[in-house]
Amino acid sequence: MRWLTRAVVGIVLVGLLIVGGTAFRVWHVARADERPAADAIVVLGAAQYNGRPSEIFQARLAHAQQLYEQGVAGVIVTTGGMADGDTFTEADAGANWLRGQGVPAGALLSVGEGNDTLRSIRAAADVIKSRGWSDVVIVSDPWHSLRAGIMAEDSGLTVATSPTHSGPIVQTRSTQARYILRETAALLYYRVSKNPADHVNLGL
Repeated sequence: MRWLTRAVVGIVLVGLLIVGGTAFRVWHVARADERPAADAIVVLGAAQYNGRPSEIFQARLAHAQQLYEQGVAGVIVTTGGMADGDTFTEADAGANWLRGQGVPAGALLSVGEGNDTLRSIRAAADVIKSRGWSDVVIVSDPWHSLRAGIMAEDSGLTVATSPTHSGPIVQTRSTQARYILRETAALLYYRVSKNPADHVNLGL
């Protein structure tokens, strides 16, 4: 039975290494801020209320505007579809907010498809590639950046990430820890299934 004990211990250790390594990567990418010249800045959608972006979404949009004003890319792509009962897509709410902040309409591209990260990214990637572009900078929350970046790469894009470091998600250490754990589980789920984990109860 000694071999069985060793096998079980080995499996547990490998599992811990995989989970720990993934959590470290989530944390590491969350701290990075890549701002290379790109074809487009892609803002991942978040909740909106009758066309008004939530505080979390506004933090992402404001960061994307900053990148645009710094010359990272000449186009901001807003993403995200609509929930039942909504009159605006997340993408349109984001584009309208940016327009109100002075970003020219010609610099905005709204892709209002997808109700989760993966479908929104795939829809945006299709539009981006149809225009002959490939290099993008992904803007989302810090802990979401690794999973979003991997999904965008899997969709055929060349990706850098520049997460926002403002907004309610990054305010407290307990919130940060909870999101790191959630994103670790969500990324592992995606790696295994190639399905989005946004609507899956991960117990976190």
